[in-house]
Amino acid sequence: MKWLLLALGLLGTVGFVWMQRQSVKVSYVNGLPAYSHLPGKEFLFQKDCYIYADDSTPAAYPLVASHDEVPALPALVSSDAVGTTVQGLRLLATARVGDRIKLVSVRREESRQGTELSFEILFVDENERPYPRLDARKILDFAPVSQGAAPQFLPDVVVPRVKG
Repeated sequence: MKWLLLALGLLGTVGFVWMQRQSVKVSYVNGLPAYSHLPGKEFLFQKDCYIYADDSTPAAYPLVASHDEVPALPALVSSDAVGTTVQGLRLLATARVGDRIKLVSVRREESRQGTELSFEILFVDENERPYPRLDARKILDFAPVSQGAAPQFLPDVVVPRVKG
């Protein structure tokens, strides 16, 4: 009986350590100076993109990108491809040129593999969308981060909306 309790304790400890090593700490950094001006800003898609899920890279929300950012996606964005799986990517919907989005949050994910930043975006016409909130990490330019600034949308994919 003593050995059984010892074995269960050891198994529990190993399980706990494994879970800690695999965990991801998620924090929202909207209040930090580099990001505080971003939430609430509106943008427009400049390029047709797919909304997709990648089971090999877990994300809190579906991802959005085109073939240029994720070569596994089909080069031509077509509604006919929605519902199919291409090279492990499940195509869920499309985002079209002119679709309006709003940046709602800047998310930081920290794990043993490193730290990742991402924008959570929301379609302005969210009530009409099956996937209104998206993870924009694949359409971001992270070059400004090295200077302490926030990442930016790739300008050939998403541009700021000018209200006029």
